[in-house]
Amino acid sequence: MKLDERGRGRFKPAPAYSIEDVKNVLSGKIGEEKDKFLDEREFDDHSGISYVDGKFNLLSLFSGCGGLDLGFELAGIEAVLGIETAQLAYKEKEKFNTFIKDSVFNTIYANDFFAEALETYKNNIGLNVHVNKTDVRKIENFPKADIVLGGFPCPGFSEAGPRLIDDERNFLYLHFIRCLLQAKPYIFVAENVKGMLTLGKGEVFNQIVQDFSAAGYTIYHRLLNAIDYGVPQIRERVILVGVRNDVDFNYIFPEQTHGKYIGLLPIKTLRDVIWDLNDNPGLYFTGSYSTIFMSRNRKKSWDEPSFTIQASGRQAPIHPSGEPMKHIGKDKFIFTDGEENNRRLSVREIARIQTFPDWYEFYAGNSVKKSENAKLDLIYKQIGNAVPVLLAKAIAKPIANWIFQQNHSE
Repeated sequence: MKLDERGRGRFKPAPAYSIEDVKNVLSGKIGEEKDKFLDEREFDDHSGISYVDGKFNLLSLFSGCGGLDLGFELAGIEAVLGIETAQLAYKEKEKFNTFIKDSVFNTIYANDFFAEALETYKNNIGLNVHVNKTDVRKIENFPKADIVLGGFPCPGFSEAGPRLIDDERNFLYLHFIRCLLQAKPYIFVAENVKGMLTLGKGEVFNQIVQDFSAAGYTIYHRLLNAIDYGVPQIRERVILVGVRNDVDFNYIFPEQTHGKYIGLLPIKTLRDVIWDLNDNPGLYFTGSYSTIFMSRNRKKSWDEPSFTIQASGRQAPIHPSGEPMKHIGKDKFIFTDGEENNRRLSVREIARIQTFPDWYEFYAGNSVKKSENAKLDLIYKQIGNAVPVLLAKAIAKPIANWIFQQNHSE
């Protein structure tokens, strides 16, 4: 609930809400969201969109810098041309640009109002995509599409911040559903944080699933950890896959590929992915560490996977070199070898940890008024908000393989 006070203190979680209370709040907020921005909506001309017959034409919402979309394109390449070719596309931009024409997906439309992230998207994988920078709540008309992707914003669900059942950001998923009703895709894929499962004693998530189902989709959902799919990072995310009720396809979540069990590949560690950047890590966020930052361990060893990469340079994990942090009291850690010998992970390093290929370039704007840290933070935010590319690829593979089979079943 929100209190009529200024500042961050006006946001208070409501742990004492009963399930009936939660339902009443959700019902009211959903009604408000449906009526919001009706007079401000903008018509978008889709006449330049290039649909391709025989492919799944893909519409991307809350696109950010493109981690989810890149993973889908790589899975689409692999379904047609095989694993080795997809690996080449992942490693070399020229190869990606060559092979993307063979993907089972054809991205037609991307939306986000984070301008720098959308510029990153355009420069890397969206050269031929219709890009819309409008707030999704103000978009009047969405184009037809065969598949819709999107990780709708999640601050109101996050366990790391205030847990607010009536936070307006919790209801952006309704505009995802509005898109589904207009675009009428066969399949949609949505991603969000683990905290959405438990907010409001689970009723918020139940409402979300019911609303997606009411739009005419069979819903599959599971909590996945990116570490299980070759991502060197502990990152749990809820994945929702919807299949339109008239489509004969049962989505099966991908099997774990990395872990400690026999038959699985070893878990990726920081040594595996950023060791070679030791002498040339690139730019990183600088500055002091707050008491909140120092309230828990922020440093993994070389032979461990990273903590979850957050959308903030100031909150980036500490580079694994040097001595481990030491716990000296309740909610208090220190650097035993001195703050000057410990730095945050660089943007190149966190991009590797989020499994973006090295050819992916991130745009921070061209403002001369912003400090170096402020520009870097825009990149940290883009990367931290993204779905890890290899997790996205794993999620996409069952869909890509099904499309390929449908196209070659005759």
